[in-house]
Amino acid sequence: MELTLIQKIVVFAIPVIFAITLHEAAHGYAALRFGDRTAKMLGRITLNPLKHIDPIGTILVPLITYLAGGILFGWAKPVPVNFGNLRRPKQDMFWVAAAGPGANILMALFWGAVMKLVHILPLTDYSQPLLLMGGAGVTINAVLAALNLLPIPPLDGGRVAVSLLPSRWAYGLARIEPYGLFILIALIFTGLLSAFIGPVYSAIEQLTYFVFGL
Repeated sequence: MELTLIQKIVVFAIPVIFAITLHEAAHGYAALRFGDRTAKMLGRITLNPLKHIDPIGTILVPLITYLAGGILFGWAKPVPVNFGNLRRPKQDMFWVAAAGPGANILMALFWGAVMKLVHILPLTDYSQPLLLMGGAGVTINAVLAALNLLPIPPLDGGRVAVSLLPSRWAYGLARIEPYGLFILIALIFTGLLSAFIGPVYSAIEQLTYFVFGL
């Protein structure tokens, strides 16, 4: 079944929007769980994508990178977290930061389950689009989880590293945060980003397909 451009956009748009927005909602929920109510007071602990969508980062950039054939890249409006409000700021930062990639891994498994159901249920007119959407969901969430686990502040992996490192080293790594975006852009344009995130992305994707026998 050959999909039109519009159909391809729809197939990718739903997984992209939920991958990015649920990632942010997970940060807010974890922050609330460990003592910071900032995201809750601002109404950001919600599954409503409209609360998290950034028109450029959630829609335009992923669309351009997909059509250009590069790594699917994007972002949502960051959920505000006041780490000073956490009960144990340095230790709890680990769980708040890890919640985002953790949500993406769970969503990869969800889309894997969708693909498995398509294989089990009788064929319908929606089988092929759902299968493609499931595959897109697995890939998108695996990529976002791997990308966010890079130990570069302000990515989640950077904050995980800051929470785990001894204070002196953690302080040094945290000082990189203002330059983190520039480092990430440099990795993209030099082609090194794929080399860094490729093994983690492949592991998540292969694990998902293994779990569901796909």
